[in-house]
This record gives sequence, C-alpha cells and structure tokens, in this order.
Amino acid sequence: MLGILARTMVKAGMVKPSSLVKPVSVTRIAGRYLAHQEGLPKLPVPPLQQTCERYLAALTPIVDPEELNHTWQLLEEFQKPGGVGERLQKGLEQRAKKMENWLSDWWLQTAYLDYRMPVVVHSSPGVVLPSMEFSDRQGQMRYAAKLIAGVLDFKSMIDNETLPVEYLGGKSLCMNQYYQVLSSCRIPGTKRDNVVNYALDKRPPTHITVVHNFQFFVLDVYNSDGMPLTVDQIYIQLEKIWNSSLQTNKEPIGILTSNHRNSWGKAYNNIIKDKTNKESVRAIQKSIFTVCLDAPLPCASDDMYRTRAGVQMLHGGGSRWNSGNRWFDKTLQFIIGEDGTCGLIYEHAPAEGPPIVSLIDHVVQYMKSSEMVRTPMVPLRMPQKLRFNITPEIKKDIEEAKQNMNIMVHDLDMKVSVFSHFGKDFPKSQKMSPDAFIQVALQLAYYRFYKRCCPTYESASLRMFRLGRTDTIRSTSIDSAKFVKAMDDPTKHNTEKVALLDKAVKVHRAYTDMAIRGQAIDRHLLGLKLQAIEDLAALPEIFMDTSYAVALHFNLSTSQVPAKTDCVMCFGPVVPDGYGVCYNPMDAHINFSVSAFNSCQDTNAARLAQALEDALLDMKTLLEQTPKAKL
Repeated sequence: MLGILARTMVKAGMVKPSSLVKPVSVTRIAGRYLAHQEGLPKLPVPPLQQTCERYLAALTPIVDPEELNHTWQLLEEFQKPGGVGERLQKGLEQRAKKMENWLSDWWLQTAYLDYRMPVVVHSSPGVVLPSMEFSDRQGQMRYAAKLIAGVLDFKSMIDNETLPVEYLGGKSLCMNQYYQVLSSCRIPGTKRDNVVNYALDKRPPTHITVVHNFQFFVLDVYNSDGMPLTVDQIYIQLEKIWNSSLQTNKEPIGILTSNHRNSWGKAYNNIIKDKTNKESVRAIQKSIFTVCLDAPLPCASDDMYRTRAGVQMLHGGGSRWNSGNRWFDKTLQFIIGEDGTCGLIYEHAPAEGPPIVSLIDHVVQYMKSSEMVRTPMVPLRMPQKLRFNITPEIKKDIEEAKQNMNIMVHDLDMKVSVFSHFGKDFPKSQKMSPDAFIQVALQLAYYRFYKRCCPTYESASLRMFRLGRTDTIRSTSIDSAKFVKAMDDPTKHNTEKVALLDKAVKVHRAYTDMAIRGQAIDRHLLGLKLQAIEDLAALPEIFMDTSYAVALHFNLSTSQVPAKTDCVMCFGPVVPDGYGVCYNPMDAHINFSVSAFNSCQDTNAARLAQALEDALLDMKTLLEQTPKAKL
C-alpha cells in the first residue's frame, strides 16, 4: 500500500477558509529565523477515537454499506482498551515528545524519497507564468537576466533572515521550507533517493546553472566583493552562453533525470565513475537554481497557449523538443522559451507550492520595477561549460530515457483554462469560502460525469507547526454527496438544494480548519501504520482492509495554490484513472489546470474542465435564482 500512499502527498497548497491563505499581516523580524522556529508549537498526535470516527465518516460516501460495516468492526477491535491501536498511539505520542516533528521525516521518505516513479508528471509540479511577447532573442535574454536578479534579491532576504514571517488565521507559520528551495537538489539512489542542501555549506554556492540546447553552463552570479551581478552583467553573460551553445546535436544528458528512479539511480552511479562527469554533475547539484533557455515550440492558437505551456513546464514536450533541456532533480528550474513561454518546474521533496509562489510573486514584482542599468564594464569570466564524457552505456541509457519520456508525453492529457465568469468575488458575496465553493463544484462536476462520488485529496498546510508539511482535506463528505445527488434531481426544490449546498460548503470549511490545526485523519493513520512497521509488529487489519485501499485511491487529487501573479500550477494525476486539479482563484477569474492520462479510457481532462465550468455556473445560478431563506 505504501506505493499508493507515497503518492498521497499530492501537491502543495495553502488552504483557504476565511483568510487562511494569504498572510493576515506580514512582519519583518530580522535575524530571528531560529528564534521564530523555536516558538512554533509541535505537530500534535490527534486522539485515536476521534480519528477512527472521522475515518468512518470519510468512508461513508465512497464505499458500499457492507464494506463500511466490515471496517467499523475492524475499527472497534483496533480501539479496544489495551489493544493494538492504543499501543501504536502511545508509540506515536512518545515519538512526538522526542522529535521536532513526529511526521516530517517519515513523510519525506514515504511520499517522496522512497517513491520510485519518475519525478516528471508523477511528482514535480509546474507553474505557467503569463506569456511574454519577445520580439527577438535579446528579449528572451533580458527577461532571463531580470528574473535571475529577482531570484537573487529574494535569496538575499533568506540569507539575511529578513524574510517576512507569514501568518495564517493570526498564527505565525513555519518558514523552514524557504530555506530548503535554493542551492538544493535531489540525488538519485537505486532504492531510495536523498536531498542535499548546499546552502548549509561553509562556503555556500555562488553560481547558477544555465542550460541551452541541452548544454549546461556554470554562471557565477556574484562579484568578487560578494555583491550580486547587475541585470546588465547577467545579460552579457547569458549572451556569451547562448553564442557558445548554438550546436543542436548534443546528447541530452539531462533527460536521464526524467527516468524511473531506480533506472536513473543505476545510470547515475555509472556516470559519476568518470571524474569529469562527477564534477559536472556536482556543479549542477550545487547551483543556487537552474535556468532553462528553451527552443521555440510550433505556433499554437491563444486558446491553446496555456495548455501547451502547462505541458512544457511539466515535461518539456518530449525528446525532440525541450525535455533534455532540464535537470529534473534540481529543486528550482526556471523555464524561459524563445517564443515567450515562461514558467518553472520544481522538485517536490523540499517544499510545497506556497513558498514557490511567494518567490514567484516577489520575482514578478521585482521584474516590473527593475530596469537595465548600464554597469561599469568590469571584465567578467566566461561562464564555464560543463563537459560530459558519454560512453556507449550512457548513450544507451539516454536513448532509453528518451523513449520513456516520449511515452509519458503522449500519455499526459492536459487542459489549462481560465474561468472568466467570476472569481473569489462571487462566493465571498454569498458569505461562502471560495475554496470550499470550488471544491464542491468539483464534486458536482465529477458526480455528473461518473454518477458516483470518489476519494478526493485537497492539500492542507501544516505550517502552523514546526517543520509542518501537509495533511489531507477529504473534500468528499456525507454532505457534499447529498448536495451533488440533489442538484440535478427535478423532485427537489431550489431552496432545499441551496440549503444542501450551504451545508456542504460549511462542512468543507470546517474540515479545512480541522486539518490545518493538525486534527485531520490521513497523516495520523499513516503514522499508526508506520509505527507498526517500525515496531516490527504485524500490520493491523485496518491497513489491509479494502476500504483503506479505496480511501487512498484519490481519483481527484487537488490543490488550491493562490498567487498575486496571474499564474497557475499544474501537476499530474496520482492514480492511473484519476485527475490532477490545481487552481488559483483571482478576484474576478479562476485559473485552472486539469490533468489525466490518455491511457485511461474513462478520463478526459477537457471534459472534466468543461464540467467544472458548468458546475460553477449552475451553482451561481442556483444561488441567484433562489430567494434568500434563513439558512
């Protein structure tokens, strides 16, 4: 089961009831990072009985009554005084006392580092930024130079510990993830990966990597006095890189990072036997971040731009296009296409979406205000081109990775769209949480399509706690099921439908509040299971029960990732017959991305995206046409 469970991490996202996503107020506390962290509470272990009751409630709309009754009996047995559940619960409580966070190490291992599927599509989210109109290649370079300067500006706040502490519902949040995303990289293993953060070195990295036409370069971004290069200096250096990488016949060594983790781990060990290769790989891994200067794609209509940009961020378009122009293990890769396609992809192990989006918001603001200033001509060293010795065996591995990548590219079904009829404004006018409103609409869209409710994952931030990552908001509830079944029932009156909708939204909002306070069920159940494994005890029956497998088969894997920038995050589904849905609700519109797999006959990203649009509009019409009753 851990295979599926590993994918239940799904993708990042601060959650949103009330003002739960944006910092309520932001304060700058210079040099106080550690003191701030130590002041955060520890992640609690929820009461066992509470989790068992809530687990049964979560199963009710998604498993049949017979199965539910069987699970109820198993849970009764599990909770008996002096029984297995109590023993495991005590073990977890002991672990929580000893550790900074009882969950974070386990989560990093099971959700990411033990997971052996490729990080591409299956784990790493992409972000699509607004399209740029580059009139020429210089436009691409200027944009890249400003972007690099903007990221270095953000880095200076991390380095000086002047990053604004974020608040959620009046409580300060853990800022640890911000310290993990720069100068870090995932390292493949044949059975398990690890993550290395070079920012902690005595001499932290001062270079970024730039990749163009599959060729990697080291670009030093600090002058000898420790000051970052100016935009103008970065531009000059990027021009040098461009002009010394015009050949397009180079082996795409980077595509190896897109392979199945065991295969890549084996190939990696082979590559680094060679001294030159090892030094080149280390230079990429140690770099602050990577910039991918992409070749243009074939022209597409405006309508298709976002969708095509979404797949470009997720996988690069295949071996013929830009998939080799990446190092997918790198935590942060900014992608700037010659045709104006811009965005990024990030390796998910070190962080969730919100820190990435905060960085994007900062960089976009910085780029608006930064002008290219002519700098005194200080001769700058030629950026170093990284060399790789490609043996026949490495060449064979590259060919295999190309084939596997192209299979993934053909299998990903994606639709990125803008819902332009309303944004956060409408649900707020109805005194409803925008996130809950969108989630209930997604339930309605799925139900109309499949005539059943499915297990749904929405990411909830645990950053109220020290080293907190995520837990699961289970959007499919007894109340959401009642509403979606009633919505298209001609025998039901609108006032009843509105009452059911209002209840479903409120219940979702309550689950969200519970999750961000560390009282959800999914990570607790995972903890109990891992505790049993650690104790070398027999696995309790509740974890071998069909209901548990069903509950973790998330046909809908969703995340709200709000940003000030008009962007959208995208990620792949977490099960073969599922969807990945991400959204950024702006004031007057909502950016959506929906993904599925073409290899599944029963899923279709464009159809679900359309059903979601219809559901949102139908719910708005229902609310507007129904006289306000006292709900």
